[in-house]
Amino acid sequence: MTSITLAQGDITRQTADAIVNAANSSLLGGGGVDGAIHRRGGPAVLDACRALRASRYGKGLTTGAAVATTAGNLDAQWVIHTVGPVWSPTEDRSDLLASCHRESLRVADELGARTVAFPAVSTGVYRWPIDDAARIAVETVRNTRTSVEEVRFVLFDDRAYDAFSRQLG
Repeated sequence: MTSITLAQGDITRQTADAIVNAANSSLLGGGGVDGAIHRRGGPAVLDACRALRASRYGKGLTTGAAVATTAGNLDAQWVIHTVGPVWSPTEDRSDLLASCHRESLRVADELGARTVAFPAVSTGVYRWPIDDAARIAVETVRNTRTSVEEVRFVLFDDRAYDAFSRQLG
């Protein structure tokens, strides 16, 4: 059974087999977690993303999908990039947010990763309400068959940490 743990702080400072990046569809970096991972990971991460864009992902990565690259200078072997949905008050996109977590775990299994650090996907500039995002993330990890031994949600602030903590009971 997969252990789910929480940490508060900077995901780029975590030690794990794989670190999940809340990427934008271009895979070429951006703001928030995405920008931080690209900055700390260094040019190797961007080079690997450019290679993906030049091959299988010419139009970018679709929402809910996941793909891995090297982790560059991060204390991990891989970065698993996933594109979260933008929150909408008029359209239920919960399945896409759940897919980010399921697909990231599927990629982690393919890689043989045993420890995976996730951010709170879609809760930054994509505006997903933190309590709902925490519910979807925790439920999805609990209900996904995986060989990953530890999923660590790395939450940037007290509000996010508290929301995930409530979901873990």
